[in-house]
Amino acid sequence: MKTYDWIVVGAGITGAALAYELAKKGFSVLLLEQQTTPQNATRYSYGGISYWAATTPITHQLYQESIARHRILSQELDADTEFYELDLLLTIPTNANPEATATSYAQVSIPPRLLSIQEACELEPLLNKDAISGALTVKHGHINPEKTAQAYIQGMLRLGGEMEISQVLEFLNTKTGKFTGVKTTTGIFQTANIAICAGGISRKLLKSSGISIKLYFSHAEIIEIPPIELRLNTLVMPANVQRFQLDTESTQVDELWDEVGNEIVPPILDAGAVQFVDGSLRLGQISRVLTDPHAQVNSEASERWLRTSITQILPALGNLPGIWHHCLVAFSKDKLPLIGAIPEFEGIHIFSGFSSPLVLVLPLAERFAKFVSGQEDDIISQLSPSRWN
Repeated sequence: MKTYDWIVVGAGITGAALAYELAKKGFSVLLLEQQTTPQNATRYSYGGISYWAATTPITHQLYQESIARHRILSQELDADTEFYELDLLLTIPTNANPEATATSYAQVSIPPRLLSIQEACELEPLLNKDAISGALTVKHGHINPEKTAQAYIQGMLRLGGEMEISQVLEFLNTKTGKFTGVKTTTGIFQTANIAICAGGISRKLLKSSGISIKLYFSHAEIIEIPPIELRLNTLVMPANVQRFQLDTESTQVDELWDEVGNEIVPPILDAGAVQFVDGSLRLGQISRVLTDPHAQVNSEASERWLRTSITQILPALGNLPGIWHHCLVAFSKDKLPLIGAIPEFEGIHIFSGFSSPLVLVLPLAERFAKFVSGQEDDIISQLSPSRWN
């Protein structure tokens, strides 16, 4: 039986990028994905690259590396990731002070510019002027996440990597705790190292092998609109994003995550919209913290909530025919991903918990592949899952 250097579990943007970078360093790689057409966070992502939003030395370094890499990635992978830069419009509600909201962004590396109501509506004619007190704007990167993940996968395959559509049933380990392989619905695969890149399902996968890790997930809900002729000029999001606060509040009591069926905090909705190159739209998003990754959500009620909120901001978009979708989004306690060997176990690693995956995955996948090849990396070391131990 063939033994791989690395088995990467999950073929969203994180797993696809990591598998490619590992193959590029000369490792034998097997990428596992349970669905022929993945229904993951990559599939339903807005596609935004917030390279302007760095607030710390680590994120400043990584965001600079990220945007530089995105600008050449289509050429490197010989496939169109649909990268371009557009105006991000951060809407300020009528009950919020525009100047105070602008000040809250003062610490980011490229602070957004404050716009009056009139200026915001000139930039985005589809805006409802009566729903805002102003807006902020800054240049923002954008890609097609699905096409980018597929480009990485094809690049990995050209380098000799392999891919298998198969669901992971369990991780194989020896009596000493060393992980040696993966049992799936199609067979057993041997490996020297396993990298878990399964997003919101990563916590459950590891728990099935007796591994507890400070990785969490929310249930994200969006509406996808098929291609239309109407054009949205900007990527619209609220200036006061609630999702990151939701993430922080939901990680205060770890024991709650070990009980299936908890809703740790109330759901939130950050009303936003983005249009892709083909004219399709994604409207969102609701975030719920339900500790059961397979929890059922009332899609009809969610869709009504989403459409009502979007209609207030962008009246022309809220009632367009579309389909409600749901996926899991992984996150950590401090908005930075968990990357590296899992403490007290051998042969198993985590590469997940990206709150802003499209701006962080590219540089960190490349750095991690170099790190496991023997190159020291201070940033990778600081992102170890042992940082809270």
